[in-house]
Formats: sequence, C-alpha cells, structure tokens
Amino acid sequence: MVETRNDTRRLRHAAIVAACFAGLIWLIWLIDLAFDLKLQQFGVFPRELDGLVGIAVGPLIHGSFEHAFSNTLPLLILGSAFLYAYPKSARIGIPAIYLGSGLGVWLFARSSYHIGASGLSYGMMFFLFMIGVIRHDRLSIAISLTVFFLYGSMVWGIFPTKVGISFESHFFGAIIGAGLAILLRRHDPALPEKRYDWEDEPKDIEDSVIEDPWRSAENTKKKAERFFD
Repeated sequence: MVETRNDTRRLRHAAIVAACFAGLIWLIWLIDLAFDLKLQQFGVFPRELDGLVGIAVGPLIHGSFEHAFSNTLPLLILGSAFLYAYPKSARIGIPAIYLGSGLGVWLFARSSYHIGASGLSYGMMFFLFMIGVIRHDRLSIAISLTVFFLYGSMVWGIFPTKVGISFESHFFGAIIGAGLAILLRRHDPALPEKRYDWEDEPKDIEDSVIEDPWRSAENTKKKAERFFD
C-alpha cells in the first residue's frame, strides 16, 4: 500500500512538471501572438554569436499554433515517463538534451532560425526507448515498448524530409538521448517488482488432469500396489 501511494505521488509530480513546461510554451506563444513580438528572432542561429541565446530560449519559442500543439502531447507523455521512471537520470538527461541539441544545431545546422522543443522530445523518446533495450526490468521494457508504439515513426524526423523542419534539432536530440541512455543505464535503481501468489507456488506439484496418460496409469498401479502390500 505504501509503495502504491509513493508511485502515485511520483507519477503525479512527474505529470505536473511536464504539464508546467508545456504550459510555459503555450504562455510564451500567446504573449508572442498578442503583442506581435516576433520571438522567432531569438531562436538558434548557427555560428552567429547572437544565435547562442537560442540554445537557452529557442525550445520555448514556437512559430504557430500547429507547431506548439504538435510538441505538447509528446512533451507531456515522454516528459512524465522520463521523470517518473528515471528521476535521477532526468536531472542530468533533460538539461543535457535541452542544451546539447541546441548546441549541436548552433555548430552544424543550416543558417536559419531554429525554434521549438522537438529536439527535447526526440531526445527523451530515444532515451526511453534505448534504455529499455539495455535494461531488463519490467518498467523499462514496458515504457520502451509503449514509446516505440506511440512515437516510433518519429525516427524519420531525423532525416531532411520536409522543408522548414529543423531535422537537425531532431537528429542531435536523438543522438544525445541515445548516448545518455547508455551512460546513465545504471543511474536509477530498478523499482521493486511486484510478485503474485501464483509465482510462489511449488514447482513440483503434479496436476493429474494434464499429466501424460502413461504416467497416470503408472501412478495408479503404484498406488494399488501400495494399497495391497
């Protein structure tokens, strides 16, 4: 019961933190829309000193409703899963993905303003999938399979398939997320796994209903012999 309450509390806390970050993105977008601030100019602009500020603020800036909306659900789901399952790794991993993907864009990307939190989403997705492949506890495997089922198609986003999409943010986020999964694979101890009553049943109990016919006959003969001794 205590473990269940702790799990629920930790999941609630993770969801609240992820929701606050998503809410901040929407607040900034609404302020930009209302006052026409043109915040896109504060995105990452590669190899320009002025563009360095975008490493810190670029993921918070989105150019349209569709852009902000497309990032919201992945941030909520992936962020909650990351913070819940790997709280110690998240303290290192999320800032590293956030800043590292922006730095990779600044160093190597095309000369244009790069904005949006998709680099963070890609980093978390690749981290959660990769660490489930490396670790063998039930929670890691379950989250890895769920992430692959929901967002496996995101892998195509690391390639230059659409004009106007910062595939570089996706690529560097994915590389950093996968690398961190390898480095931090033992940083969070596996949660204690629940055991069920049927797992503790003796293994040598023979079920007379499903045993082989010849064994049933042999057992019956032995019982009869013991009876007449």
